[in-house]
Amino acid sequence: MATVNVNSEVTDQFYRYKMPKIIAKVEGKGNGIKTVIVNMVDVAKALSRPPTYPTKFFGCELGAQTQFDFKNDRYIVNGSHDASKLQQLLDVFIKKFVLCSECSNPETILSANQKTQLIKARCIACGHSAMVDMRHKLTTFILKNPPDMDPAATTPSKGSKKDKKEKKSKKGEKATMNGDDGDHDRASPEINSQEQMAAQRASGGVIEAPPETKDDDDEDWGEDVSDEAVAKRMKELTDAAKNMAMSDDLEKTANERMDLFYEFVKGKISSKSITGAEQDILSEAERLEVKDKAALVLVELLMNEKIVSQIKQHRKLLLRFCHNNQKAQKYLLGGVEQLIGNVHKEALLPKVPHIFKELYDMDIVEEEVLLDWAKKVSKKYVSKAVAQEIHDKAAPFIKWLAEADEESSEEDDEVEVAFSTTGKVGVETVTPPKPKSPEQAPASPGGDESEGDEEIDIDAI
Repeated sequence: MATVNVNSEVTDQFYRYKMPKIIAKVEGKGNGIKTVIVNMVDVAKALSRPPTYPTKFFGCELGAQTQFDFKNDRYIVNGSHDASKLQQLLDVFIKKFVLCSECSNPETILSANQKTQLIKARCIACGHSAMVDMRHKLTTFILKNPPDMDPAATTPSKGSKKDKKEKKSKKGEKATMNGDDGDHDRASPEINSQEQMAAQRASGGVIEAPPETKDDDDEDWGEDVSDEAVAKRMKELTDAAKNMAMSDDLEKTANERMDLFYEFVKGKISSKSITGAEQDILSEAERLEVKDKAALVLVELLMNEKIVSQIKQHRKLLLRFCHNNQKAQKYLLGGVEQLIGNVHKEALLPKVPHIFKELYDMDIVEEEVLLDWAKKVSKKYVSKAVAQEIHDKAAPFIKWLAEADEESSEEDDEVEVAFSTTGKVGVETVTPPKPKSPEQAPASPGGDESEGDEEIDIDAI
């Protein structure tokens, strides 16, 4: 059987941690088609994880249901899935739930804390302990099926204290029902004390209270009522509730998660802690899996008729979401359309070119996205008529942007013949349309006046 390195980033062929390559077999057809991972037990053994974990991880990532047949060692993911695709997903699982975050060693042990609803990974190689990323849906499954309780785990879990007590209690009841008086040691303390009290009454002696019995296994954590202990317990309950809520949030619809993000940002604004909280806001959006659409909320809560100056004010926050993310940039333009068309139309419609220019100058929205936006009038965010008005107002800026792009291409062509014998290269200087830094003003939108085109002053629009 072919083996690969557990850590796919290690290319050393003598790397000691190996695992079998995934073997996938597609069965059935139509709606009943499914993929059986033939050697999942061997793969999971190499990773020291229950085979249910990587199988469930595949289901979470592929949006498919999973089935576990422990008796026949069959681990199934609904649908038809290629073995190479499953191998790539397994690499992601290993990075998230197997490799040590400190030394990248796969010798980690997972432990699930039911009180705090957190999962810890402890590395037995370097001793490092860290919490796993609780934002992934698999963590909910792990908390419900801890490693020591999983039916497919190699080591069966020890019986809980409650189970032991129930067994003892049933054993004592059975002995009483059978009339077994010979084994007094197994009788409960309560029965013994009652017999002693009856004997003392018969002899006319003083009835003494039975000695207090205490089972160490039944220690009640709520007995300590000091302020410090109460505060500690309340914190544990609060943290557990938070983590349970975090797990439940991902089960909600996209609109519900957007509402949660809306309330989170609104809370930051109310507490006047929006400045410097860029990373917290980004993390919350990523946790709720709404990073792309988050720009709609940011425009709604942070922008008004002073949007031109507010773009510069919140540039760092907007860049967290929009940098190298064209999808988020398109949602941002959608949010701007809503703000202009539905809220401040009278004040902002004349400023459309200035708004778009500021987004461009601040490197928040890329040129390609702006030009693509201008190609089609959409009624996704506002009515078709209002969208057309916004496009008409933005037309001079779009024209300048397109012409600047063409001039930039012409300049590149001239540079290519810099060593020709004509000697004409460099005689005519074309200023790049995009400033090197946000503080520099862009060149005159008209470009080269010698071409005879009408000059457009973007600042006069």
